[in-house]
Order: sequence, then structure tokens, then C-alpha cells
Amino acid sequence: MNILVSGSLAYDRIMDFPGSFADHVLPEKIHTLNVSFMVNGLREKFGGTAGNIAYALALLGEKPTILATIGCDYTRYFEWLKTNKIDNDGITIIEDEFTAGAYITTDQSDNQITVFNPGAMKFQAPYDFDKIDAKNSIAIVSPGNIDDMTAYPKIYREKGIRFIFDPGQSLPMWEGKALADAIDGAEILITNDYELDLVVNMTGLKVDELLKRAKTIISTRGEQGSRICMPDREIAVCAIKAKQVNDPTGAGDAYRAGLIKRLIEGKGIEQCAIMGSACASFAVENYGTQEYSFTMTEFEERLNTYKP
Repeated sequence: MNILVSGSLAYDRIMDFPGSFADHVLPEKIHTLNVSFMVNGLREKFGGTAGNIAYALALLGEKPTILATIGCDYTRYFEWLKTNKIDNDGITIIEDEFTAGAYITTDQSDNQITVFNPGAMKFQAPYDFDKIDAKNSIAIVSPGNIDDMTAYPKIYREKGIRFIFDPGQSLPMWEGKALADAIDGAEILITNDYELDLVVNMTGLKVDELLKRAKTIISTRGEQGSRICMPDREIAVCAIKAKQVNDPTGAGDAYRAGLIKRLIEGKGIEQCAIMGSACASFAVENYGTQEYSFTMTEFEERLNTYKP
């Protein structure tokens, strides 16, 4: 099965500030803010929606194709993909840009300041879709270059490729009609609970109207699990508990990978969501979005702990 994963590739650069941001900001001078923070160091992690989903799929024994752009500093990421047996054939290198990067600084009160440089993500990722068997393919359109997110659903509809549409953090960049058009024909529209409300508000379409465009809507709800909406019924799926929760970042991408794994096995949508929940439970146990790992034996054991 061809699994096409479009979205972003990014380096997450994480810093810790050994104090409180509030102690260094004068409220009466907030209109002329000019501050500098000395951090304890910097950790670089591999990230991006496409990278995170592909990583989890590889752990589950699949060989996804990433459709994304990456910058001139691609070497470390390509080495990481190779280590995890993920091909880079669908990745376009933008030589005069750096890879997209998030610079995240957290103080001792868990306040965060994040700066994001889209870098290479500003460019589209071309791909020759004619070389794949549409009937033996599935795709997910996850947050990344907005032009790709607009173009890929059209291509998938034309070629008869099943696809999941996942607008996520790209939602502020969309106009309502374009968003509704991108959802049209999706096998699944997947969001978190808050994002689904945004989609409804932006498109002017209620959930039952969205279900005339996408066959199924899944909204993830963190530790409360996920909710599956179909034209004839709704299903609540409980979360599978992690051993410990250290970092929820990337759990949604892991969930999507587990969902896709079961979809290509031909399982029912509830079983797909349970698989997603199991995969997400591993992701939250480690800091960073591609830091966790598991054997298939460990995964099956975790999956078997599911309690409706």
C-alpha cells in the first residue's frame, strides 16, 4: 500500500529559561518591549507533521512516502530518516532556505515563547502522482505548505486516491470556501475538538453538513479520547493510558499514524481510532515528537489495555 504523507518537516529547537519571563518584563514598558533571556542550552529535535506521522508509521512497519520540502540543512534529517528506514524520494530540497524551525523557550512557570520560521515550507513540494497505483494508495494532507494543502485534495479526488484531511494548526491561513473545498471528498476529516469548532465557524457548515463532504469526522480530545461522527451515528473512543505523560506534543500525529495503519488493514473505523489512541500513548511519554519507540510486541500489549 502506498501511504502518501504530506505536511511539514521541521527542526524543533527547545530551550529552558531558568527563571520567569514575567520578572524581566516591565508592564508599563510592554509597548516598547526589548528583552533578552540567557537560556541553559539548546536541544534540537526532529519534527514537522509529515515527519512525525511518517516516523510513527515506520515504527508500525509501514513505508510511507513524505511529500514535503526541506532546506539546505537537510543532512541530519535525511540521516535520521534513513536510520528509521523512511525514504526521502518525495522530499524536495530548497537550497537557498533553511528547513522550517520552531524555537521554543520555556520558563520555570511553564510559560512559553515560540518563534517559527517557515523557511523551506514556503515552497510547494512537487510529486509525480502518475507513477503510483491510485487504488492501492492512501494519503493524508496534514499542516504544511498551504498551496500543497489546497492542491493535493483536488489531485486525490481526480485520481481516486483515498485521503484524510487534517487542517490542524494551518487553520488561521484558510479562507472558509477554500477550506470547505479541501474537505470535499475526504474519507476522514480529522481535527482536535477545538479545531472542529473553528472549521464549523470558518466554513459556515454544521457537522451534519460537513459529513456531506467528508465520509467521517474524527475529533481528538486528549485524555478524553476521541469522537467519531458519521451520518448515521457517533462513537466515543476512550484514550489508552500512557505510563506517564511528559509531553503531549506530537500525540496527534502519532494518533493519525495508528489510524492509517488500521485503515490499510481494512479494519472498522472504531478499531482504527483505538489503534490511534495506542500510538498516541507512546508519544506522550517522551519529550519531543520523534523520541519514543516500541516493538510490535510492546505495542500489542499496550493496545490490549484498551477499556471502552
